[in-house]
Amino acid sequence: MRARSVVVVLYDGVQSLDVTGPLEVFAAGGAAAGRPGAYRVITASPGGRPVRSASGLRLLPDADLADVGPAHTLLVPGGEGFEDPDAALVARIRELAGLAERVVSVCTGAFLLAEAGLLSGRRATTHWAYCAELARRFPDVAVDPDPIHVRDGRLATSAGVTAGIDLALALVEEDLGRDAALLIARHLVVFLRRPGNQAQFSTQLAAQVAARQPLREVQRWIAEHPEADLSVEALAARSALSPRHFARAFAAEVGVPPGRYVDGVRLEAARRRLEDTDDGIEGIARSCGYGTPEAMRRAFVRTLAVPPAEYRRRFRTRPDDPPPVGPPPVAPPSAAPQSVGPQSVGPLPVGGH
Repeated sequence: MRARSVVVVLYDGVQSLDVTGPLEVFAAGGAAAGRPGAYRVITASPGGRPVRSASGLRLLPDADLADVGPAHTLLVPGGEGFEDPDAALVARIRELAGLAERVVSVCTGAFLLAEAGLLSGRRATTHWAYCAELARRFPDVAVDPDPIHVRDGRLATSAGVTAGIDLALALVEEDLGRDAALLIARHLVVFLRRPGNQAQFSTQLAAQVAARQPLREVQRWIAEHPEADLSVEALAARSALSPRHFARAFAAEVGVPPGRYVDGVRLEAARRRLEDTDDGIEGIARSCGYGTPEAMRRAFVRTLAVPPAEYRRRFRTRPDDPPPVGPPPVAPPSAAPQSVGPQSVGPLPVGGH
């Protein structure tokens, strides 16, 4: 099998993790699939000059960007200077993109693709902090601020920093199969692969912390008791407010309606139980306030596009799984973020929605 060439664009101010995260995935891809050399990774900069990353790390490229040939995958990382990118760099990215089978950006690399006219009429994402700016500067791009990565034809864009690893794993899975992607993920000590439609924020990170103490206490109660009656009426009673006043105050201070907030917290609680325990689906559904496995399944499919059993299969490393290659793993990263689901209130009754 011919090696798939991956050209990684380097420039002064580039975000080093946007480069090294996907690079490590592709570098390990062939060996993980039992096909060493499946990818040929080339880093290239204007003039072939060494570049200094945003963090000060000095990167020595393999080639002059002007000399690299057609690539299977062109990868454009984010970095400083995206507000006013170098015109020659943008022009060369446009040329190389026209010859590539797949064009990928990480974080604010999406701005370089947009500047090159590659995202016109397409759906794309970037780091959450820059989505509004991307939409303002390029109104012909359908900017989606939620997902960790977005695929639109041969173009793929991802959110900030580590989301580039998720996207690279998804591309390896597409090229070499799921087993290769899982083995790489274990080697890198990351989750087995976050689906691209997962949101960049968890519910509690995406929402604001209420200013008033009674509402902050309600937020804490929701997080600690997802199985409880979390209807607007019950939560209003805990905060000593009328249901109408509570709903308005909660939405104003937290940024989302109480029902939508509850849905997101329950989904996260169920997700963690699926990742971290051997508990059955029915027990998890009831302990997280869904009432029935079917109600939890609908919530997962609606928000994550996968049912609970498939989510567990993707995310949980079982004790009898083969050990990861490489050095012993360090403590795992924090739980993968989830999106805030559609509004609902209270524990779901048996057979209810």
